[in-house]
Amino acid sequence: MSGEPIPPEHLDELTAAMAGLTDVLESEPAEAEILEAVCAEAVRAVPGADMASITAIRDGEAETAASTDERAVEIDRFQYAAGEGPCLRAAATGEIVRLPTAAADLVWPSFTAHARGLGVGSYLAAPLRVDETLSGALNLFGYGDHGFAETDSRLLHLYTTIVSFGLRTTRRYRQARRQATELEAAMRTRAVIEQAKGILMAVHRVSAEDAMKRLIAESQRTNVKLRDVAARFVEDLSAG
Repeated sequence: MSGEPIPPEHLDELTAAMAGLTDVLESEPAEAEILEAVCAEAVRAVPGADMASITAIRDGEAETAASTDERAVEIDRFQYAAGEGPCLRAAATGEIVRLPTAAADLVWPSFTAHARGLGVGSYLAAPLRVDETLSGALNLFGYGDHGFAETDSRLLHLYTTIVSFGLRTTRRYRQARRQATELEAAMRTRAVIEQAKGILMAVHRVSAEDAMKRLIAESQRTNVKLRDVAARFVEDLSAG
């Protein structure tokens, strides 16, 4: 994305916004809180932005996943109902959409009339694609009819690029940690079952298959999970 150099003070705001977002990510909050922070820091990073929202496309349906203002949510809902608007175009085309009310009037007259009624006169939307479960657009709204500047588009493009990477990394980390936790639990479960089987084999002089059948039968009879049956058996024997 070419054009005039981005003013240093705008880059400073972007840097501060990213630092704020990093602080949020490091606290490991719920994803909804992360997306709210993405919106808040976007308003901080881009001059002329007064409100922000994130449109998420799930199973072909658009919904607002986060916002800084209920008016942004209302504008989004109007777009979804109409099936058109800057955020939907950005999400569909993968391109930044930037325009003032005067230009939007020619494309989406009904939408812009509704937005104008809420005091919004400028729109800037950028595609936000994290992974197969989260894609859509980051939407900025301005009260004035300035239409945002070219440097605003470039700032938002840079911001969404960094945000997408951060969210993707965070999701992968959480998935990996969840899988590790599940694997650890599975290993603990397997260990106690094997221990119970070994005891049954030694006490009753049965095969590993028969020992497992006995544990399964007890689980079904008592309607208790197999791991808990095995753990209780081992504990009772140890206590005895």
